[in-house]
Amino acid sequence: MTTRATRGPRRRTVVALAVILSVLAAFVVRLVDIQVVSADEHVSESLEHLGGGNTIAGQRGSILDADGTVLASSVLVYDAQLSPQVIMLLEEKEPKLPWAEASDKIAAITGQTGDEVRALVSNALAENSNSQYVELKRGLNTEQYIQLRELGISSYLSMPARETRVYPNGAVAGNILGFLDNSGEAQAGVEQLDDACLAPVNGQQTFRRGKDGVVIPGSERTVEAVNGGSVQLTLNSDLNWYLQQMIAEEAQKQGAKGGTVTVVEVNTGKIRAAAEWPALDPNDLDASTPATRASQIFHHDFEPGSTFKAITAAAAIEGAGLTPLSTVSAASREKFPNGAVVNDAFSHPAYNYTLAGGLIDSSNVALSKFGTMVSPEVRYDYLERFGVGEKTLDFPSEVGGILHPVSDWDSQSLYTTTFGQYFTVTAAQLAGAYQAIANGGEKIDLSLVESCTGADGSVTTPAEPGREQIIQEQTAAELTRMLENVAVQGGNAERIQVPGYRVTSKTGTAQVSDGNGGYKAGVYYTSMVGFAPVDDPQYVVVVTLDEPTKVVSSAATASAFQKAMTQVMKTYRVMPSSVPMDELLPKFG
Repeated sequence: MTTRATRGPRRRTVVALAVILSVLAAFVVRLVDIQVVSADEHVSESLEHLGGGNTIAGQRGSILDADGTVLASSVLVYDAQLSPQVIMLLEEKEPKLPWAEASDKIAAITGQTGDEVRALVSNALAENSNSQYVELKRGLNTEQYIQLRELGISSYLSMPARETRVYPNGAVAGNILGFLDNSGEAQAGVEQLDDACLAPVNGQQTFRRGKDGVVIPGSERTVEAVNGGSVQLTLNSDLNWYLQQMIAEEAQKQGAKGGTVTVVEVNTGKIRAAAEWPALDPNDLDASTPATRASQIFHHDFEPGSTFKAITAAAAIEGAGLTPLSTVSAASREKFPNGAVVNDAFSHPAYNYTLAGGLIDSSNVALSKFGTMVSPEVRYDYLERFGVGEKTLDFPSEVGGILHPVSDWDSQSLYTTTFGQYFTVTAAQLAGAYQAIANGGEKIDLSLVESCTGADGSVTTPAEPGREQIIQEQTAAELTRMLENVAVQGGNAERIQVPGYRVTSKTGTAQVSDGNGGYKAGVYYTSMVGFAPVDDPQYVVVVTLDEPTKVVSSAATASAFQKAMTQVMKTYRVMPSSVPMDELLPKFG
């Protein structure tokens, strides 16, 4: 039986439970809102105040030459930063290392004074009493980093790493090596070509902090960085250094805008030197211009001129059954049936030129007649075989040159294509074409990279270069014999002799486009290419000069070619020629 006395306590109990349940319901609703509805917002906010971390920078790999000489390397430097607010909070708790003492120790390591360090903090707090950042010192080395870390003040001192790229040999092969931008991104050259090998994978250190900014013990998590691999090149840096000094001197002597020397190993297609002037020093980008930073060996294409008469001769030998002694009658100026007019560089009556003689005298008229003994389609095919229109190794900013389809050849270009006009090549393509002649007709793709060695010591090598027999071995032998006769009987014979070695050579004097479909008057891009020794070809050398003004013919390159070939023979201790030259080929039939 319920009485009035018992109903009162029950009612109060029910009311109390209802109130408690209402409060719990409110807490549950709020908890759901915090942990579910607005979870992302609150997590981000908490991490902003309590979470922390540092990027652990990996080190970019080195670039080495063929002998292991370091051409590019990375040095880690550290930018030290202080948290003024945390320093003051710790001072209130009597830290093991008081700020007055810590600041003096910091200064002794960074090369500042204690007063200077303390002033940085006090000035930052004067501007903002909650300041969490002030820059202490940039560019600290590893030794300074370790000394500061051992002070045990990581709660308010952070030292994020920053990578600095160093090129110990300065401008040696600088245009080939390339450079990085301010953010460490590869911008050119091998730095960009092999970025996948060189680039590191950064690590991460994360932790949680209390409200006072102090790291919560046990909250640290670290993912270690993985350093980049090292790239070994085919280049010989000592040879490259000599050739850069030499081509700089020769180019300036001839009043040229620039010059290059390219050296390719015949039996492998490996680029052993790629020297240029003006040269890029990747340590000092401001000393160069954007126009001179790319490698001109790969980036600049030009009409090869007479250097490609040898390729016309190859097409005529194999396509029309000619020999070095086949003849045509050629005057210094002739008008062909289709109305085209072709001129030689010097005036002469009609000569009964042999094919060898046409090359020796570099007669445009003679080569026009020899070349058109095969169809334009056949000659186009041979230009393609020798690499015209295709990049050599897809080097950054490399161009493939221009090879117009036969359908675009008009009455004039039908003939000019026989002596190196109406198509363009790079110095690298020119070296590749002569590598095939020197190698018995087998063309090997050029290469610049030997290997990538990862941070774990694993070595990765590029795929074997492509090889193709583009002309018959006998044809290559006949071209070699004719090109040696050019070196012995041509106008530059005395200037390009390399004592003890039989050498081939062919010059090129290319007109320079005016950008409007014509040519600049009296301006030329000159080149000379050859290989040695003739009896056992080892190296191809290509020399170019951009618009020389003292001597405007290909003779401008003769001195540089002779010096380059001589140095290559010395550098690689190539045995002198042991087989005497064959009987001289006649120029006239």
